[in-house]
Amino acid sequence: MTGTWNKAKGAIAVAVAAMGCAATAAGAQGAAPAAAAGAAPIRIGFIGELSGSTAGVGQDQLDGFKLLVERNGRKLGGYPIQLIKEDSQMKPEVANQVARRLIEREKVSIITGVSFSNVMMAVHKTITDKEVFLIGSNAGPSQIAGAQCSPYQFITSWQGDQAAEAIGKYAQEKGYKRVVTMAPNYQAGKDTVAGFKRFYTTPVVDEVYTSLSQLDFAAELSQIAAAKPDAVFAFFPGGLGIAFAKQYAQAGLMKTLPLLSVFTVDALSLPAIGDAAVGMVSGSFWAPDFDNAASKNFVQAFEAKYKRIPSNYAAQSYDAAQLLDSAIAKVNGKVDDKKAFAAALKAADFKSVRGNFRFGTNHFPVQSMHVVQVAKDAQGRNSLKTLATPLKDYQDAYQGLCKMKS
Repeated sequence: MTGTWNKAKGAIAVAVAAMGCAATAAGAQGAAPAAAAGAAPIRIGFIGELSGSTAGVGQDQLDGFKLLVERNGRKLGGYPIQLIKEDSQMKPEVANQVARRLIEREKVSIITGVSFSNVMMAVHKTITDKEVFLIGSNAGPSQIAGAQCSPYQFITSWQGDQAAEAIGKYAQEKGYKRVVTMAPNYQAGKDTVAGFKRFYTTPVVDEVYTSLSQLDFAAELSQIAAAKPDAVFAFFPGGLGIAFAKQYAQAGLMKTLPLLSVFTVDALSLPAIGDAAVGMVSGSFWAPDFDNAASKNFVQAFEAKYKRIPSNYAAQSYDAAQLLDSAIAKVNGKVDDKKAFAAALKAADFKSVRGNFRFGTNHFPVQSMHVVQVAKDAQGRNSLKTLATPLKDYQDAYQGLCKMKS
């Protein structure tokens, strides 16, 4: 949304008309003083997986965040920022090293990004104990949604169970009696399976866990074919999803055994999987076909800049930038006033691409969760269309374990 700028301190024109995104302009709330032009940049760290088979996840997060920053003339809230990016290499020990470097040497006030739950669990305490604000834009492990929550965390994506919960409810309503679940053997994999089973109340036939670096699923797929379930539920993000879905199709299972997924088919994996993915369903908080102005403007701007359909990773990171844009403006760039800045972040006073957005008591989003399906878009490309909304205005299952008062 456009804010009402403080006339006594001079009007600052916000050049966003060309992008068609006046609703998310810099300085969305409050009044950034004219002195902002000469202010020292607010230093923001970005940690993401930017190399290896999962690099697409971190890159889309980075690109989504930069889309708003660059449109605003490298400013957020009307104040210049310096974005310092770091590759965690999906190694918790490396992530912890770069988090410490960002805090101790680079003196960042804010860290955003963080792609995978094992990395989040490695850096969360390091960052929040130093009272640096962590604006997570992907990983949402159950621990930090619950007992290990922090007043310095604000997650703009989802808690790891939520999309799977939507698919679990969908599978229950479809009447599938025998389901096998598959996921990598790490925190997010365990969370997604737990989420699926929270709403799919029929006992699953089997739970299959694979190595986080595994790209060959031939043995597991043979095991599944022999079990003859009614459907398979799978979570394999980034490059893992591409490998799994292609092998699932090559094994002849795509046409005979419904594949229900979360973060396995998306804008990152669909070009590589091809038409074999058409008809697959997935759980998500957002899809490129969302019929609201903020989403339409985001999709149009992202495709114009990057020449590809944005993924959910880009969308939730764009929302992270929008959140900061609003909050920094509210405190007139004084992010070192931690109490005021936390309150400004908690207000979440921006137009999310997903529609309604607010933070729960654990600083995770309260949001609707949808089922989406792979289908051809108006340009003949494989994309995602919204199929159903099993969970509306939904708060995660762990918020009651978080003892924050606000």
